Amino acid sequence: MKPVFDVEIDISEEYDFNKAGLENHISQNTWVKNQWPIVYFIQNKQRNVAYVGESTNAFNRISNHINNKERQVLNKITIIGSDKFNKSATLDIESQLIQYLSPEGTYSLQNGNNGLSYHNYYQRDIYSRLFEEVWHKLLTKKVVSKSLKEIQNSDFFKYSPYKSLNQDQYSSILEIMEGLIKKDSAHIFVRGSAGTGKTILATYLIKLLSSRYEELNIEEIGNDAYKEVELVAEFRKKYSKPAIGLVIAMSSLRETLKNVFDKIPGLNSSMVISPTDTFKKRYDILIVDEAHRLRQRKNISWMGVFTENNKKLGLGNEGTELDWILANSSHQIFFYDSAQSVKPSDILHERFQDLLDKPSTIKLELKSQMRVNAGSDYITFVDNLLNSNLEEIDSEYKPLNYELRVFESFKDMHLELNKREDEFKLCRLVAGYAWPWVSKGENLSKEKYDIEIEGEKFYWNRTPNDWINSENSFNEIGCIHTTQGYDLNYVGVVFGREISYDPIRRKIEIEPKNYFDRNGKAGITNVDDLKEYIINIYKTLMYRGIKGTYLYACDKNLRNYLKEHIPSLEAVAASRAVKDIVVEKDRPFRILPSIEVKPFINSVPLYDIKVAAGTFSELQSTSDFEWIELPAPYKPSKEYFVCQIRGESMNKIIPNGSWCLFKKDSGGSREGKVVLVEHQKIKDSGFGAGYTIKLYHSIKEINNENWLHKSIILKPQSTVPGYYEIVLNPDEVTTLRIVGIFVCVLS
Repeated sequence: MKPVFDVEIDISEEYDFNKAGLENHISQNTWVKNQWPIVYFIQNKQRNVAYVGESTNAFNRISNHINNKERQVLNKITIIGSDKFNKSATLDIESQLIQYLSPEGTYSLQNGNNGLSYHNYYQRDIYSRLFEEVWHKLLTKKVVSKSLKEIQNSDFFKYSPYKSLNQDQYSSILEIMEGLIKKDSAHIFVRGSAGTGKTILATYLIKLLSSRYEELNIEEIGNDAYKEVELVAEFRKKYSKPAIGLVIAMSSLRETLKNVFDKIPGLNSSMVISPTDTFKKRYDILIVDEAHRLRQRKNISWMGVFTENNKKLGLGNEGTELDWILANSSHQIFFYDSAQSVKPSDILHERFQDLLDKPSTIKLELKSQMRVNAGSDYITFVDNLLNSNLEEIDSEYKPLNYELRVFESFKDMHLELNKREDEFKLCRLVAGYAWPWVSKGENLSKEKYDIEIEGEKFYWNRTPNDWINSENSFNEIGCIHTTQGYDLNYVGVVFGREISYDPIRRKIEIEPKNYFDRNGKAGITNVDDLKEYIINIYKTLMYRGIKGTYLYACDKNLRNYLKEHIPSLEAVAASRAVKDIVVEKDRPFRILPSIEVKPFINSVPLYDIKVAAGTFSELQSTSDFEWIELPAPYKPSKEYFVCQIRGESMNKIIPNGSWCLFKKDSGGSREGKVVLVEHQKIKDSGFGAGYTIKLYHSIKEINNENWLHKSIILKPQSTVPGYYEIVLNPDEVTTLRIVGIFVCVLS
């Protein structure tokens, strides 16, 4: 049997955060009184400042906070408790609250960002639902104002230094700190493919190095976190006022990070600089993100400034932005991936290799995939796919928890991407530079479009900086220069006419005359060199999608090659139809003859959802259903009924053909629960008309003292591709009926 772990949480009233409040009220809180693991939230609404913590000895911890001079600006405290809490769960929820509260924007956090590392523990996936419930109740109480999805889609969340680091990243932080302090290393390289969290690590590091010792979280932390705190203390002894800069060569990403840094206590936009800005002062440490995009004096439009900067260092035309950074700082930390070099102006790998080969250079590597839900295997697959290293006999690549599709029709891809945009936001079309930018500088009213595919017309990205978040970005097509370094929920990649496939040689080919990035190909005489840049562009574009990647190729041969190794929309639909064939399982219960039936005393009803074309309330006579004897340990109840669940849409929780026990819905929160629902919008092949079983998620909108459903999302939980979320808008949720709450699979 597979019982559901039912998690409920309790959020207290706001207590006064002072000695009288501690003695008279906080001490009488059930969770504090019984020394249960708790999470707490201390704040001052008028000053918009807050602190988040957790403890197994809340009375003493809160007493210490009251005596802390920095905390005395806070005046209210809320206790978050649950009988399901343990130390691992409260540490996790504390960490998630810090991660989400900072970008949510209501409060500026007093918390440092040290010690925020990812910890796996028993039933963590179940406890994650607990955090969603915590956030929902904070929304209801108007402590916060934004949904988790809204926050997740924001730049502030994506680039915030308040992030739980994985083991790869956290180990790298400790090694970098030791390198700066004990080994006095001038050069540190952190290598990692797209999506391994290099930018997250860079922002975490600059926040950590900019923190004073007093700002750090130093109570009840683990050994690694103590080590981190000690290293920060040693660093601040060595550099009492460290001059630190984050160098970003790409102007769009630089502007985005400037906006983020302006919202983070202890950081400011002046810390995010261009390579030219490194001449403004001497830096102790320069952290260089996307170092593979640093430029040499080649194929750029600002030769004069470049030449002047080289002259300042006594260099000729051979000088590069890398030389400027080395000359203007004592220590450099480079985040680097040679596979993401996409233009001839990018510094050649051999120049970086000279630094990497120095014995004193510290070399670290990030391996865990942090962006793409499909994991590291997806990165390897894309590399092999675009470098023609896959054989015809290689099977289709079908990653779990990731929607990878090839489309025969561009219109179909655009339509599917539009559906994902409605559901998730941050879904964008991107393409290789296979169309000239004819609209550049033109007024939009002239309708001088850049790109036309299957009769659909588009402009190239009209906003050079932060295009991803610009107002009309979904109706435009982005290029590599406005998307590299950014995350998307779904990305639709268009392979243009500059790239094709030769089915005889089984090789991807390029056509230079169809490649219109002037600075991207000027001076390149070897077609293989240009091909390497173009392949890197498409690889980088295919690494943008967190939840999925859609592909369309203008060249039919290339489209067919992609379909050999990636499921097409049509193939997924056909596969789904086959896999939804019912798998009959032996009944793990006895059907009682009518003479033995004592309703709800020795039996519960067995409903056939296929037969239930009306509502369950209409099924009242024994001719409509059968009565069954439940297997141990379950006892009959008027609240229980059983159904067989057909199909693969929930196979992570409910295998196809399983007999499942349900409990009638009694109201209250259904958040994170598996529910059997009825709605006229639902057309699920595994069920009767109007019925489906999915994971329930609600997005609420709070106005004054009331709340309304902004939307209800019914989520599949399947290892099989092709199942999509059902999203009900405010007008539709009123007619949604929760038939039952899933209890377990009977076996």
